[in-house]
This record gives sequence, structure tokens and C-alpha cells, in this order.
Amino acid sequence: MVGFMNISLHRLGTALLLACLISVPTARATPVSWISVNPSKSGFVLSQTGAAFIPWGFNYSRDDRHRLLEDYWNTAGADGWAKVERDFREMKRLGANVVRINLQFASFMEAPGRPNPSSLARFEKLIDLAESLHLYLDITGLGTFRAAAVPSWYNNLSERERWAVQAEFWDAIARVGANHSGIFAYDLMNEPLVSTERRARGEWTLPTELDGYRYIEYIDIDPAGRSAQDIVRAWVRQMTDAIRRHDTRHLITLGMIWIDGVEPEKMPISPSAIAPEVDFLAVHMYPTSKRIDLALASLAHYRVGRPIVIEETFPLHCTPAEYEDFLRRSRAIASGWLAHFWSSPEELRQKTDASSTLMLQSLDVFQRLNPNH
Repeated sequence: MVGFMNISLHRLGTALLLACLISVPTARATPVSWISVNPSKSGFVLSQTGAAFIPWGFNYSRDDRHRLLEDYWNTAGADGWAKVERDFREMKRLGANVVRINLQFASFMEAPGRPNPSSLARFEKLIDLAESLHLYLDITGLGTFRAAAVPSWYNNLSERERWAVQAEFWDAIARVGANHSGIFAYDLMNEPLVSTERRARGEWTLPTELDGYRYIEYIDIDPAGRSAQDIVRAWVRQMTDAIRRHDTRHLITLGMIWIDGVEPEKMPISPSAIAPEVDFLAVHMYPTSKRIDLALASLAHYRVGRPIVIEETFPLHCTPAEYEDFLRRSRAIASGWLAHFWSSPEELRQKTDASSTLMLQSLDVFQRLNPNH
């Protein structure tokens, strides 16, 4: 097992490596305005002008072939980086101003204290692409979506060691992103959970899979007498400290899972517990058919003194008409919305499978409801 001391031994070399990496001059697009929370903490503004900014965009974590972003962003040809460029231009054409990406831990950390320089360089290239199109990135980190790709050394770390190397991930990401205004936010983890009971060693992800991916990860595997609130706050503070060493301007949040029928304040990571630690609340809501009113009532529980962004939503469990109703009525509560994208409408129209049809319908709703038009 890789020991905690190994992390410290690599720190100096890591710092020198990243300093060299981010000092290489690259072509920059015209800078976009920085984003901040408005004075009333009810939404967002463009820092340069004070004008309101409404996040409206897409999750872009995989393509129509179920490839993760890092599977193809380094490859040549029409299905590689060229596809990323096409998709970003298409999302912009559809009216997006924010694109959310999920970065996989294994793609960015080769070992404790050893970030992957080629992944960091490609990450910066993606930021440059977004900025050139006047898009902002919502950067979610620490992904362990593909179980077979998660290195055994990472799963075998103790909680203290794991948190330390997770902080190193965010240290590396923040070094690259700090001077880029085209970042909307850093989302510390996708749908984390706090385990309230002891789990088996190395059992850091929920084994439930969707299309072969595990989207839910535990922050701890042994509460060791601590409350869920204490665990999540300590973890968020450690990740935030790693980011703030290099980046004091970009917003920080946490992608919170929502479960239909469960009161948000009764979840191990509740809105009131996390609100003091983040700049806005990011909730993932997939409303259920014939329960739109209940979904909206649940969303109201996230009104705890921070802006609310519905960071993931899609008509997965409801009809497109109900989805449209949810999006319209949630405007009274939320300040931003991110749907899903994996193919353009033109590509989707050439397919007849149910998921492509549903995606096409959701994109139609997205375009018609754009609050920025």
C-alpha cells in the first residue's frame, strides 16, 4: 500500500512540474468576465459589469458511445478532439453558457504527489476552447465512474491518505485554472455520500451502476463516532483549502444527490449542513412523473441563503411535457440549470432508439425555455 509519507516526498517535484507546465505561453481568447455571487446571494453576476448571469447549459461527461471525455479528448480524427470542438460549438449554438465536465481521478493522478502533466495540459486546452466560445466550465473532480479504471493503490488508502491525495488533485487543477476567467465553478465531487456505518476496506463507491458507470462515491467508509455533518464539512474544507492556495476567485460547490420522496434535510449531506462551506448549492434533480409538485416542494428546502443551481436534470423519469413544467416553475427557486448533451439534434434525428428520441425532445425544451433569450 502506498503510504501517507510518500505524498510528502513527491510534493516538491510536483510543484516544480506544475510550475513548468502552467508557465508555457499559450494563445488566449479575449477574456470573459469573471463570475461571482450577487450581493443578495440569490444568483450570479458578471464581475466586470454587475449584470445578472444565469447558468444555462449542459452536462458533457460522455458521448453517444458512452465514452468518457478523457477517452477521446487526446485522440486525433473526427471522433477525438475534433468531436469535442464540434460538440462545444453545438452546445453554444443551442444557447448554453455553461458546460459541466467530470474529470476522472485516475486520469489526473498517477500516484500520490504525481499529477499527470499531459492530462493537465489537455484540461487547459479545454478551458481555452470554452473561453474562445465564451462558454464557462463547471469542473467536477475526483470521478471514479469506471470501477475497473480506479487504481488499487487509491482504493487501498486510509481515509487520511485518500483525503490528502484528493486535495492534491484539486491543488493541481486549481494551479491550471486559477488565471482563467472562463471557469464558472469547481464542483468538489459528483454526488458524494457520507457513510453512517463502517464499510469494507476499499469500498469507496456505491456498487449500483448506470450504463456501466458508478456515479456515487463515499467520502468516508467509517464514521468513527463522527456526525455526517462533521465529516462532510471537514472534507470540504480540506478540498477548498487546496484550491484556495492558488485560486481565490472561482466559486466552489458540491454536486448533491436528490432522492424523490426523501426530505433534503434528512439526507446525510443536507442543504443546511453544506451551505456555510460552499458558494452555491448544486442539486441533481430528475423529477418523477405525476410528482412535479413534490419535486418543486423538495427544491424549496435548498433555500438556505445560497444560490441554487439545478446542476443535473433530464426527463429520465417523467414526460418531456412534465419536464418543461418543472423547468418553468423552478425559476421561482433556482438560479441556474444544466441539462445533458451527447449529440447534436441533427445526429439524433438520424437515430430511432428511445434514448436518442428522448434526448432530442429534451434539447427542444432546452432551446425554447432559455432564460437568457
